[in-house]
Amino acid sequence: MIAAGSLALALQLPMVDVRAMLWSFAAGGLGGIGVALFYRALAIGKMGLIAPVSAVLAAGITTVITSLSEGVPSTRHIAGFVLAGIGVWLISRTEEAAPERASITSTLATSDEHGDRPRGLGLAVLAGLGFAAFFLCIHRAGNGSALWIAVCSRMASLFVTLVAVIGSREFRTIARQTLGIAVGAGILDVTGTVVFVRAEQLGRLDSAAVLSSLYPAVTVILARVFLHEHFSRARTLGMLAAIAAVPLIAG
Repeated sequence: MIAAGSLALALQLPMVDVRAMLWSFAAGGLGGIGVALFYRALAIGKMGLIAPVSAVLAAGITTVITSLSEGVPSTRHIAGFVLAGIGVWLISRTEEAAPERASITSTLATSDEHGDRPRGLGLAVLAGLGFAAFFLCIHRAGNGSALWIAVCSRMASLFVTLVAVIGSREFRTIARQTLGIAVGAGILDVTGTVVFVRAEQLGRLDSAAVLSSLYPAVTVILARVFLHEHFSRARTLGMLAAIAAVPLIAG
């Protein structure tokens, strides 16, 4: 928020009107909740599973609502929806029990207390809903300065986060390395928000939402390289189907 606000002031960009500000606040509040749930899902589940589920839901919901307001979805859109549904089902389906000790350990580590689905999947779904709400609300903010719209949305996200932290009384000392990573992630995140706002101002909302939801492809690669995550064949196919559904939904 500080980085984007400082840049907006340095460029002497005009402040957005009250209507745009209110929609930006709504987007930031809902999106902030989605991001918090997404981070929690990543913390307890597998990155390569959480990211595609949240991305497909966010892109799919946004595309459906946008398509309903602009006409019946094309055949390619429908094919994307079906493929996305198959992908989510394969990702969340129960794993077959394996005789090897390593497989049993992996299953226990990635399942919830009932052992019937990956940990964090429910949070990923809620995060996807929050991201979709962010897309739809930020679109209603209009064609004002993308930087100021991002600043207003981050202001609301900060408020929502502070209320959650104070309410849960989770006051902890943050390691310097963790704080540095968080600051870097925040700057990257707000940069992405500014670019997304500008993209949806110049084109269609559904196209911007779907294309920006391609990030799971990079996330899966990073999870594989740095975290050495391994997936069953079914879940690998599910992730590929979910990612492949994104450009199809763009139509």
